Amino acid sequence: MKNTNLKKCFTASLLGIIALGGYAQVNYVEPPIMGWSSWNTYRININEELIKKQADAMISQGLDKVGYHFINIDDGFFGFRDEKGILHTHPQRFPNGMKGIADYIHSLGLKAGIYSEAGANTCGSLWDGDKNGIGVGLYGFEHQDANLFFNEWGFDFIKIDYCGAGQQLDLEEQERYTEIVNAIREVCPRNISLNICRWAYPGTWVSSLARSWRISGDINPSWESVKYIIDKNLYLSAFAGNGHYNDMDMLEIGRGLKPEEEETHFGMWCIMSSPLLIGCDLTAIPASSLQLLKNKELIALNQDLLGLQAYVVQHEHGGYVLVKDIEEKRGTIRAVALYNPTEETCSFRVPLSVLELEGTTRIRDLVKQKDERSVTDFIQFDVLPHGTKILRVEGERRMEPTRYEAEQAYLNQFDDLAKRKRGIAFMPFETASGGMTITNLGGHKDNYAQWNEVFSEQGGTYQMTVQYIPAEKKEREISDRRLEVTVNGNMTVVDKLETDRSKGIAQTTFTVNLQKGYNVIRIGSRFSWSPDLDCFTLTPVK
Repeated sequence: MKNTNLKKCFTASLLGIIALGGYAQVNYVEPPIMGWSSWNTYRININEELIKKQADAMISQGLDKVGYHFINIDDGFFGFRDEKGILHTHPQRFPNGMKGIADYIHSLGLKAGIYSEAGANTCGSLWDGDKNGIGVGLYGFEHQDANLFFNEWGFDFIKIDYCGAGQQLDLEEQERYTEIVNAIREVCPRNISLNICRWAYPGTWVSSLARSWRISGDINPSWESVKYIIDKNLYLSAFAGNGHYNDMDMLEIGRGLKPEEEETHFGMWCIMSSPLLIGCDLTAIPASSLQLLKNKELIALNQDLLGLQAYVVQHEHGGYVLVKDIEEKRGTIRAVALYNPTEETCSFRVPLSVLELEGTTRIRDLVKQKDERSVTDFIQFDVLPHGTKILRVEGERRMEPTRYEAEQAYLNQFDDLAKRKRGIAFMPFETASGGMTITNLGGHKDNYAQWNEVFSEQGGTYQMTVQYIPAEKKEREISDRRLEVTVNGNMTVVDKLETDRSKGIAQTTFTVNLQKGYNVIRIGSRFSWSPDLDCFTLTPVK
């Protein structure tokens, strides 16, 4: 079957989708999926009656009314492959097969999700000793299983793991997932939502293949796990958007976290636009946890049709301030998170200018669902340890931004899997403006940092100041580091850079021309390494 159904077959082909490395106006994108998944609570110990009870509970608890529509069956349903390679379900756990389960889920007005493995053996076979998970992965059976899952059984979503492919066979991620996705696109005649589960940000290639992708190892119901995953996602906003999302893994709400930790967990998953997949037993969820999961004002941040992930704009005293546009690009309404991962109360004082707002600004606490007093200069709150304030703020006017942090950039060769000896990465640096820099930039034309939405109200000539960390010069080393700054395709080369790191952060200033509206600025160096980047600022030349 030829690839004739690409646009209607796969949710990666969404209305308004664009390449993440470029810029275009997006009017509408599909939001992250919402639903329930079996793995967190049950692992491989699932059966058809359990799945039906969870689907029933989704309805009886009213979760479907606020947007939770997927019932995802994770690892544990596999039986064996017969002599023809046809996949069969577990004879005791699912004696009536998977089609009946999918049909039952659909009869409730919900959508059905399933699981498979990019290699031969599933994660359940490796980590839970499930012998039925041996030889049942997609490896060598891509088209056959895609037809079974989506055409014969009728599932709408698939999570594709990487235990057998990575831990056993050491396959190459991009090549392997591309082969699987192409098979699904060739076989299925309708939209299938696909999640890539590689336990780290896979690479910039992933946005052309999947609706969402995992950025961390598996979550567990502990504060340390929630904090670790938030930390992994703090600087990945440039890699999400346009209908594609960084997946922070399933929700551990209702599984023993403290109330303030549950609020942080759910609130940060919402403002960072992660898929929302409940991982607890829906028939026994505590009332307070259920109420949090049904908070419509938090859910609205996650399901906002701009599809944006919040990014860090301030990092002081251990606390983080994150922000994103909601409802309208560059409008006066923004979502803000005051996130405190520390063990002490954190006092936040956030100037409105940091949020690009001015004038009388209204504030609403979305967790408590109540209005706070309006402000005209700064937002100030004390946040308890492990706590987070999630706010909706509405100013009178939107300001033109002046500072762009390095850690907000799209890194074209970002290497979270550490495949390269010297891969571009985010690197903490205490005296940097946000405490973070980009390191190992340059050395190749494709190893660049890019800011896709540098905004100018009127356009014209600007003074651009780039702050950087001088290279650590070794004995008898000749420094050839330089910056190549490209603004809308026009390049400025800066090769007279400070080399004495003892002086701290250095800077270089030059003029650039911006067009009215959005501009694309790229920084790198095609033939040499660039210094580690801190940020750049833009000031109109009057």
